[in-house]
Order: sequence, then structure tokens, then C-alpha cells
Amino acid sequence: MVQKAKILLVDDRPENLLALEAILSALDQTLVRASSGEEALKALLTDDFAVILLDVQMPGMDGFETAAHIKRRERTRDIPIIFLTAINHGPHHTFRGYAAGAVDYISKPFDPWVLRAKVSVFVELYMKNCQLREQASLLRLQLEGGQPNSEARESAGLLAELSARLAAVEEQAEALSKQLDETAEAAAVATAAHLERKLTGLRRALDALEPGSGSGAG
Repeated sequence: MVQKAKILLVDDRPENLLALEAILSALDQTLVRASSGEEALKALLTDDFAVILLDVQMPGMDGFETAAHIKRRERTRDIPIIFLTAINHGPHHTFRGYAAGAVDYISKPFDPWVLRAKVSVFVELYMKNCQLREQASLLRLQLEGGQPNSEARESAGLLAELSARLAAVEEQAEALSKQLDETAEAAAVATAAHLERKLTGLRRALDALEPGSGSGAG
């Protein structure tokens, strides 16, 4: 049974949280509410999240400050953040959002379909990462355990399958990057860069499992 991904919704207004839940319920994932930056940081201490939807305008700790705390933590720095704001102060305000570590910046009122589509991309990436990590971990245990030849062949086959799956995702990411030029919106560029970093880390971990890589038991 595949475990559902968790999505953190951060907004000080209950009606906004309710609207986000209504929009994202179709994704059939676990939606976690936080009504302040402090509450969001507390939730991030114990749970892993696929993506964070973070309201910019909040009393006390605003979205920018909350994002800064998230990015300073080793555990949470790689979680994608999508900023939501009811106002638009122009390019400088948007740049501040990206500088704080956001992968996207959406002004309210937003298109529900577009928001759901953006979130689904990060949920899918998170689930793929989890699956690859679990399979790679099982494979490493088999390789380090000195299993019989039949199991070794099975492990080698699994490693080849994992590598092929990752190669397919890498190819798609490369095609996406080529489509982006200097006129592309910053959100798309930031999203592509985040995806490339994740894929590079996965490829490095998978390569370490190859026979003769010298990274066996560490």
C-alpha cells in the first residue's frame, strides 16, 4: 500500500485553508493545516512533507520569515515552497519570494486547476523519490548481505530497472530545461532547477550501488 504524501497548508485565515483543502482534495493526499508560521515550523519538526503552500501576509511571523527558518533547517531545506499572496507589489516583491527559497509564487485569486496541477507535480516527484530510496535501500542490504547468485542476479536486474526509470525522468527533465529560455517565468526556471538537483542526488546514490563503485558498505 502506497503511503500518501503530506501537503502543508499555511494561512492565518480559516476560510483560505478551507478553500485550499477543497481545491487539493482531488489529489487524495494528506492535507495538514497550520494557522501561523510558528505552527508550520512545529509541524515540520515531526512530519515529512512533499510541498508547502505558504501565505505571505500573516500576522507575527510572515511567509518570508517562515520560509527563511524552513530553509535554514537541514531536515526541511529541500521541501518545495509555493508562496500564496493576495497582493502584488511588483517584481521586487516577487523576487523577495524567490530569494526566500520559493519554487513558485502565485497571486490570489488563483486558478484552482493551475494550483492543483502545480502541487501534483511536486507530490509526484516526492513519491518517486520515496520509492527510489526504498528500493535502493533494499538493494543495498541485499548486496551487502552476500546473497546467493540467484538473488544477486535479481538485485542486478532491479538496479538496472531503477537506473532505467531514473534515466527516463532525467530525459524528461532535460527536455523541460531546453524548452525554458531567458523569457521563461522565474517560477518555471526555479522548478526545473529544483528537479535537476533532486535527480542529480538520486543518480549519485544509484551509481554508488553499482558493483565496483567502491561505495559498498561505506
